[in-house]
Amino acid sequence: MPAPTEGARIRRAGSTRRQFLLGGAVAGVGAVAAVGADLVLNRPDTAPAPAAPMNGEGTVPFHGVHQAGIDTAAQAHGVFAAFDLHADIDREGLIRLLRILTDDAARLTQGRPALADSEPELALSPANLTVTFGFGPGLVARAGGAAPAWLAPLPPFRVDRLRPEFSDGDLLLQIAGDDPLTVAHATRMLLKDARGFTDLRWTQQGFRRAYGTERPGTTMRNLFGQVDGTTNPEPGTADFDRVVWAEDGWLAGGTGMVVRRIRMDLDKWDRLDRSGRDASVGRTLANGAPLTGTEEFDEPDFEATTTIGFPVIPQFAHIRRARGDGAERIFRRAYNYDERPVGGEVSESGLIFVSFQADIDRQFTPMQKRLDELDLLNEWTVPIGSAVFAIPPGCREGGFVGETLFA
Repeated sequence: MPAPTEGARIRRAGSTRRQFLLGGAVAGVGAVAAVGADLVLNRPDTAPAPAAPMNGEGTVPFHGVHQAGIDTAAQAHGVFAAFDLHADIDREGLIRLLRILTDDAARLTQGRPALADSEPELALSPANLTVTFGFGPGLVARAGGAAPAWLAPLPPFRVDRLRPEFSDGDLLLQIAGDDPLTVAHATRMLLKDARGFTDLRWTQQGFRRAYGTERPGTTMRNLFGQVDGTTNPEPGTADFDRVVWAEDGWLAGGTGMVVRRIRMDLDKWDRLDRSGRDASVGRTLANGAPLTGTEEFDEPDFEATTTIGFPVIPQFAHIRRARGDGAERIFRRAYNYDERPVGGEVSESGLIFVSFQADIDRQFTPMQKRLDELDLLNEWTVPIGSAVFAIPPGCREGGFVGETLFA
C-alpha cells in the first residue's frame, strides 16, 4: 500500500490511540462532551471559510450627477480613444451615437453584455470598469451648443513636439478598469458601435500598479520613479469640488480634461545621479518628500536656503514651477505607457498625463506656461500629444451622457 502524500488526512475504521486517550481523559466530564470532542477532531473537513469578494466582481455606478472615472479611484489599466465625426453626422445623428454608447457603457460597467455583444462571457467580470465621455470643440459645434472659452487646443509651448496621431479629436472615451481583458473587450464593443458615426483618430493605452500591489490611496509612480500626484485634492471634499466641477450651463456637474502624451527619455535619465534626480523634481525619489521635509505630504518650504545661501528647492525644480502662487490647481489622474523601443534605444516610454479642472484657461494653462519657461524635467521629457475635452455631467437611468448639451 503506497504511503500517503505529505499533508494528506489519514482515515481508518475503529478507534485510534489518540481517541482512546482522549476518551479516558474526558470520561469524568461526561459521555456527551467526549463524543462532541471526538466528532470535532475526526470530521473529514472543517467548515469552509467565507469566500473573499473577487475584485473582478467590483462595479462602479454608471449613472449619477457626475460621470464615473474622474473621482473614482484610478484603476490599473486605461485606454483613451479619440474619434473624428463623419462629415454627415448632424445633431440627430450625434444623439443616436451618444444613446448607443451610453447604453453600451451602462451595461458593460455593471458586468452585463452590451446589446449584440459577440463575446458576452467577457463582460461578466467588470473589475471596476468605468467609461468616461469627453467632447471636443468639433462635437460641441456640431451639436449647436455653446462651448466654454477654454475648449480649444492649448497654446503652443516651446517644449512641444506634437504629433497628430496623439492629438485633438471630436469625441473621447476614457475606458479604465482593473482587468486588461475587461478593458480590451469594452474598448472593442464601444469602437464597433461608434464606427458607423466616426473614424478612430488615436488610441493610447496606459497602466498603473496592478490591483492589490499597494495600499489604496498610495500616490502613483511614473517610470522615472517619481511619485506623481502628491498635491491632488481629495475626492469627496469641498476642495475637490471647487477644483474639478464646473458650475454653469450645460457643463454644470462636468469638468474640463487635458490629455498630454509626454515621452520620457529613460535612457538619458539613467545617466543622472540620485541627487540630480531629486533636485530636478524638488522631492526625494525614495518617498516623495519635498527636499525641505521628511514625509511625502510635508508642505515644501520654498524660502529655505542652504548654508551658502542657495535655495534648498532649486528655482528650476518641477514642484516649484508647478506650484506658482498656489492659485492654479488641478486633479491629476495619469497613466504610464511602455511600448516597443525603436532606433536602438532600450525604452519607448512615458506618461499619459491626464488632468481634470473646472477651467483649463485659469487653472492648467498658467501652470504649463511656467513649466515651459523653466523646468529642469524638460531635459528628459517632451510632449508629443495634446488634446482638450469638455466632460459633460453624468446622466440618469434612461438618459444619455451629453443630453444637457442638447437640452
